[in-house]
Amino acid sequence: MKILVAIDGSAHSLDSVRFVIEHANWYREKPVLELVFVHAPLPHLPRMGMVVGNEQIQRYYQEEGAAALAGAKRLLEASNLAYSEHILVGPVAESIVQHANTASCDLVVVGNRGMGAAANFLLGSVANRVLHLSPVPVLVVK
Repeated sequence: MKILVAIDGSAHSLDSVRFVIEHANWYREKPVLELVFVHAPLPHLPRMGMVVGNEQIQRYYQEEGAAALAGAKRLLEASNLAYSEHILVGPVAESIVQHANTASCDLVVVGNRGMGAAANFLLGSVANRVLHLSPVPVLVVK
């Protein structure tokens, strides 16, 4: 079984990793995990290229992604579950769903901040958007 675990560096996303680790014995074989961090693209500002080069922006994305994935990687290394890590740039929910499809994942696991319905309605929710977009089953860990 291949499971995509969406990571944003928050305690909620680490709860998702802990949940997968605690329930890894639910499957006949140990699951293989795809750790995915998605960075929203930086806005394109006029003349930004004169100050900040593309290499610097790519390095920024990689550094932010590595920092967000660090806690999840520590947990998984202690659990001996196989994983690969991916740092993507794009619309967050759409990128998660696209990667799940491309990587042939059987399940997507996302954390939820636990905001109420009114806050989710006003602010939107990545977990909610993934639920609506994904043809792959989604498990939301609260």
